[in-house]
Amino acid sequence: MKHLLKTLTLISALVAAPAAMADTLLIERAQEKPAGALPVRGETASQVEARFGAPQERLDPRGGQKRQWPTINRWVYPAFTVYFEKQRVIDVVANQAAPDEIGPKPPIR
Repeated sequence: MKHLLKTLTLISALVAAPAAMADTLLIERAQEKPAGALPVRGETASQVEARFGAPQERLDPRGGQKRQWPTINRWVYPAFTVYFEKQRVIDVVANQAAPDEIGPKPPIR
């Protein structure tokens, strides 16, 4: 019985291995990037543009309808999207590189 259980466990692991190896996790790719390859929180929009060039796209601002919500601007580069509040970087998110990569959905346009 022990031998059968070990055999079934080994077979199930071998069957699942190719599927697990086919997926690329976005977080793993993002962790591989050197720190200088992305904008840093607190940088100004002009500093980001000087380091990385003009963005591929400047998405429409979000928020800002009421005084309590700041306006958030988003710039899309090939590998990442930068989020600005009052012309300062507040976050940088890696873009999905391929359809089979598991990660966030593309930005809402």
